[in-house]
Amino acid sequence: MGFVKIVKSKAYFKRFQVHFRRRREGKTDYQQRHRLIQQDKNKYNSPKYRLVARITNKKVIAQIIYSKIVGDFVLSSAYSNELPRYGITVGLTNYAAAYATGLLLARRLLTQLKLNDIYKGQEKVTGDDFLVKPVDEKPRPFKAFLDVGLTRTSTGNKVFAVMKGACDGGLYVPHKKTRFVGYNAETKKLNADVLRKYIFGNHVAEHMKLLQTESEEDYKKHYSQYIKANIGPKDLEALYTKAHAAIRKDPSPAKKGEKKPSDPKFAKKAKRTLRQRRTRINLIKKSIEKRVGVNPSAAAEN
Repeated sequence: MGFVKIVKSKAYFKRFQVHFRRRREGKTDYQQRHRLIQQDKNKYNSPKYRLVARITNKKVIAQIIYSKIVGDFVLSSAYSNELPRYGITVGLTNYAAAYATGLLLARRLLTQLKLNDIYKGQEKVTGDDFLVKPVDEKPRPFKAFLDVGLTRTSTGNKVFAVMKGACDGGLYVPHKKTRFVGYNAETKKLNADVLRKYIFGNHVAEHMKLLQTESEEDYKKHYSQYIKANIGPKDLEALYTKAHAAIRKDPSPAKKGEKKPSDPKFAKKAKRTLRQRRTRINLIKKSIEKRVGVNPSAAAEN
């Protein structure tokens, strides 16, 4: 009978060091994060900005974030649920919506930094790869690095649509064209027409037409929100074109109104003043006197 060596002894567990909480939860790739936030020492505490792109089930999130020792700070942000202001009321998680969200973030940030007139980006969307160039004797373009988190960076992923929108909006995000829709790995060329088609939602229009011819029932089921909004396959390109123009015209965030609770039953009541509290106590005392027939204060003294 052979002897089995115990590798994980008591001393092993005494020296065992657990991973960071977000690593244990599978939320953060710390190797990637370290490379994105690590700054050269000769930059003298100047922040290193990240273009954070996240796609959820209901919306697209785009943020410009920089890090300090105490944590992350958001410089500017844009969400696809803001797009209804610009005419895009449906399909808030598709490729075209991701591009529009990136464009909105870029124009909003440059307006905030007063660089919107210097760096206008690519105003006519052709689908060609575009990188903003510095203007002589003017501030340099705003530079940010793409942060995709745990997203699988396959060709055609929507996080790259956010990046494309940000680049066309005037931000400088270093990248290659190899991950955009329309890139052919064999020929190593980007088909700009294919990318433009996705930016303006024509791939959705093609699928709508296909379902209309093959199965009207599936079309009504799949595109019920489009039908409700009276949007057909022919309307999509014009819809996104108008939205891009509207975003460039006014990228500022909407003013926040008073937040009303969904259920008034759970609304937080206003704090009573001293006079109101005293009046309430006196009313309670009087009601007890009527019910019992004894003065509570007199009874307490006795």
